[in-house]
Amino acid sequence: MTMRNSKSWYSISCFIGFVLLLSACNDADTEVEGGSNGESETEGEETVIAGDAEQVFRLTHTTPESHMWHQAAVHFGDILAERSDGRFGLEIYPAGQLGTEADMLQQIESGSIDFGFITAAEMSSREEAFSAWFAPYLFDTILEANEARESNEASAILNTLDSSNMIGLDYLFAGQRMMLSRDVKIEGPDDMSGLTLRVTPSPPMLQFYNSLGASTEGIPLPEVYSAAQTGVIDGMDMDLDATITNNFYEVVDYAAVTNHMVWPAVAVMNDALFDGLSDEDQQIVIDALDEAADFSAETRYEQEEEFKEQLRGEGMDVYDIDQTPFESEIAEFDEEYSAIDSLIEDFITAFR
Repeated sequence: MTMRNSKSWYSISCFIGFVLLLSACNDADTEVEGGSNGESETEGEETVIAGDAEQVFRLTHTTPESHMWHQAAVHFGDILAERSDGRFGLEIYPAGQLGTEADMLQQIESGSIDFGFITAAEMSSREEAFSAWFAPYLFDTILEANEARESNEASAILNTLDSSNMIGLDYLFAGQRMMLSRDVKIEGPDDMSGLTLRVTPSPPMLQFYNSLGASTEGIPLPEVYSAAQTGVIDGMDMDLDATITNNFYEVVDYAAVTNHMVWPAVAVMNDALFDGLSDEDQQIVIDALDEAADFSAETRYEQEEEFKEQLRGEGMDVYDIDQTPFESEIAEFDEEYSAIDSLIEDFITAFR
């Protein structure tokens, strides 16, 4: 090959590489709940903790650096480095840098990525037992859900991943779900009949809202603001921190703090990598995740009242609703989903 042809081939290769990279970025999952605006705040840079360690693990998730799950990932990396006396480090790829959550799961299974914090909504598309976490009004607070993650029932759901090339190690929690609305103050199912609400297209979440008489739209998160502003939707299922971060208080008037569902991520790891660790090092990983999960739930819980007051300061009507108006829909959900999987039935029975 001549020098001229070599240079031409190099230019073409660079262009192809750029196109592929741009395509991957455009395909990245923007369905980032619980405090993201759907855009990366890292400008394509990973977070590196103890990068000069003997073994550096790679972790991916969908949320930006401002989100609690990323903060938990950083905490996880700090504990890994501390407990291993610097032998372990962590590279974190946030904000869907590596693609959609489905892409991330494939990368973890293949071993090109070591860890992922993957939403239970995505995991339920693999193993329906994860739908148990979306049983409405199962937990009063995020701290109760955090305690439940240590139960035998929660562990049994994690164990459903044993047939894949992943191991489920733990759960981490972000804010609980609530109901935002533009023109109608929601105080029960009667107020929801005929409303069109944006809901994450997860079957258990859709089932609950449809049972309340609402129509649901699975609009990507970055498009929700304009959809509410123009009246395409009447409101949305959201959480407090995402309402603030995405400025939804500018386009909706009411925030019914129902806390009707928790929003867990599942900490998964490539199973061959985990099995290749010594018993001592496996325990370091497990303990570090445990501390990160507690940090995430406890920190987020302490922000609850602060977020409410912030939204009131922006002019929203923020009010609490307990489960009383929704009792029949709760019973309907329990009956339908308990019949799907005995693990779901066991989980609901344990915590209802």
